Amino acid sequence: GCDCLITQLFVDNRFYFDFVGRARAAGIAVPILPGIMPVTNLDQLKRFTSMCGASIPEELMRRLEQAPSVESVREIGIDHAVRQCGELISRGASGIHFYTLNQSKATREILARIRSKDWGVA
Repeated sequence: GCDCLITQLFVDNRFYFDFVGRARAAGIAVPILPGIMPVTNLDQLKRFTSMCGASIPEELMRRLEQAPSVESVREIGIDHAVRQCGELISRGASGIHFYTLNQSKATREILARIRSKDWGVA
Protein backbone atom coordinates (compact mmCIF):
# COMPACT_ATOMS: atom_id res chain seq x y z
CA GLY A 1 0.00 0.00 0.00
CA CYS A 2 0.92 3.64 0.04
CA ASP A 3 0.36 6.56 2.38
CA CYS A 4 -0.68 9.07 -0.27
CA LEU A 5 -0.86 9.70 -4.00
CA ILE A 6 0.41 12.70 -5.97
CA THR A 7 -1.21 13.57 -9.27
CA GLN A 8 0.56 14.62 -12.41
CA LEU A 9 0.36 18.34 -13.07
CA PHE A 10 -2.96 19.77 -14.16
CA VAL A 11 -4.22 23.28 -14.87
CA ASP A 12 -7.96 22.61 -14.72
CA ASN A 13 -9.24 21.49 -11.31
CA ARG A 14 -12.19 19.62 -12.82
CA PHE A 15 -9.83 16.80 -13.73
CA TYR A 16 -8.54 16.49 -10.16
CA PHE A 17 -12.02 16.37 -8.64
CA ASP A 18 -13.14 13.81 -11.23
CA PHE A 19 -10.07 11.66 -10.54
CA VAL A 20 -10.58 11.82 -6.77
CA GLY A 21 -14.24 10.85 -7.19
CA ARG A 22 -13.33 7.83 -9.31
CA ALA A 23 -10.54 6.83 -6.91
CA ARG A 24 -12.86 7.00 -3.91
CA ALA A 25 -15.52 5.00 -5.78
CA ALA A 26 -12.85 2.35 -6.42
CA GLY A 27 -12.09 2.16 -2.70
CA ILE A 28 -8.89 4.21 -2.66
CA ALA A 29 -8.92 6.06 0.65
CA VAL A 30 -5.42 7.56 0.97
CA PRO A 31 -4.94 11.31 0.54
CA ILE A 32 -4.57 12.39 -3.08
CA LEU A 33 -2.35 15.45 -3.35
CA PRO A 34 -2.91 17.66 -6.38
CA GLY A 35 0.19 18.38 -8.46
CA ILE A 36 0.47 22.07 -9.36
CA MET A 37 3.13 23.57 -11.60
CA PRO A 38 3.55 27.34 -11.27
CA VAL A 39 3.16 28.81 -14.76
CA THR A 40 6.05 31.17 -15.40
CA ASN A 41 6.68 30.42 -19.07
CA LEU A 42 4.02 29.76 -21.72
CA ASP A 43 6.21 27.57 -23.94
CA GLN A 44 7.15 25.44 -20.94
CA LEU A 45 3.49 25.08 -19.96
CA LYS A 46 2.55 23.99 -23.48
CA ARG A 47 5.42 21.49 -23.59
CA PHE A 48 4.68 19.92 -20.19
CA THR A 49 0.92 19.71 -20.65
CA SER A 50 1.45 18.16 -24.08
CA MET A 51 3.80 15.53 -22.63
CA CYS A 52 1.38 14.46 -19.91
CA GLY A 53 -1.89 14.93 -21.80
CA ALA A 54 -3.19 17.76 -19.62
CA SER A 55 -5.31 20.52 -21.10
CA ILE A 56 -5.14 24.27 -20.58
CA PRO A 57 -8.47 26.06 -20.07
CA GLU A 58 -9.27 28.29 -23.06
CA GLU A 59 -9.64 31.47 -21.00
CA LEU A 60 -6.28 30.95 -19.30
CA MET A 61 -4.59 30.21 -22.62
CA ARG A 62 -6.10 33.34 -24.16
CA ARG A 63 -4.87 35.50 -21.28
CA LEU A 64 -1.38 33.98 -21.41
CA GLU A 65 -1.09 34.35 -25.18
CA GLN A 66 -2.23 37.98 -25.02
CA ALA A 67 0.09 38.88 -22.15
CA PRO A 68 2.27 41.83 -23.19
CA SER A 69 5.44 40.60 -21.46
CA VAL A 70 7.18 37.66 -19.83
CA GLU A 71 6.48 39.29 -16.45
CA SER A 72 2.76 39.44 -17.30
CA VAL A 73 2.74 35.73 -18.17
CA ARG A 74 4.37 34.97 -14.84
CA GLU A 75 1.85 37.11 -12.91
CA ILE A 76 -1.12 35.52 -14.70
CA GLY A 77 0.33 32.09 -13.97
CA ILE A 78 0.88 32.82 -10.30
CA ASP A 79 -2.63 34.27 -9.93
CA HIS A 80 -4.06 31.17 -11.59
CA ALA A 81 -2.12 28.86 -9.27
CA VAL A 82 -3.32 30.78 -6.20
CA ARG A 83 -6.95 30.47 -7.33
CA GLN A 84 -6.40 26.82 -8.21
CA CYS A 85 -4.93 26.06 -4.79
CA GLY A 86 -7.66 27.99 -3.02
CA GLU A 87 -10.37 25.94 -4.68
CA LEU A 88 -8.51 22.68 -4.04
CA ILE A 89 -7.98 23.50 -0.37
CA SER A 90 -11.53 24.74 0.19
CA ARG A 91 -12.93 21.59 -1.44
CA GLY A 92 -10.94 19.23 0.75
CA ALA A 93 -7.49 18.61 -0.72
CA SER A 94 -5.29 17.59 2.20
CA GLY A 95 -2.26 19.34 0.75
CA ILE A 96 -0.65 20.54 -2.47
CA HIS A 97 2.41 19.17 -4.27
CA PHE A 98 4.26 21.82 -6.29
CA TYR A 99 6.28 20.89 -9.34
CA THR A 100 8.71 23.76 -8.89
CA LEU A 101 11.05 23.02 -11.82
CA ASN A 102 13.69 25.19 -10.15
CA GLN A 103 11.19 28.05 -9.85
CA SER A 104 11.20 28.23 -6.06
CA LYS A 105 10.60 31.98 -6.04
CA ALA A 106 7.28 31.58 -7.89
CA THR A 107 6.26 28.78 -5.53
CA ARG A 108 7.13 30.90 -2.49
CA GLU A 109 4.99 33.74 -3.89
CA ILE A 110 2.08 31.37 -4.39
CA LEU A 111 2.41 30.03 -0.84
CA ALA A 112 2.57 33.56 0.61
CA ARG A 113 -0.59 34.56 -1.25
CA ILE A 114 -2.38 31.37 -0.22
CA ARG A 115 -1.47 31.94 3.42
CA SER A 116 -2.75 35.52 3.29
CA LYS A 117 -6.28 34.46 2.31
CA ASP A 118 -9.12 32.81 4.19
CA TRP A 119 -10.16 29.73 2.21
CA GLY A 120 -12.87 28.70 4.65
CA VAL A 121 -10.93 25.80 6.15
CA ALA A 122 -9.16 25.38 9.46
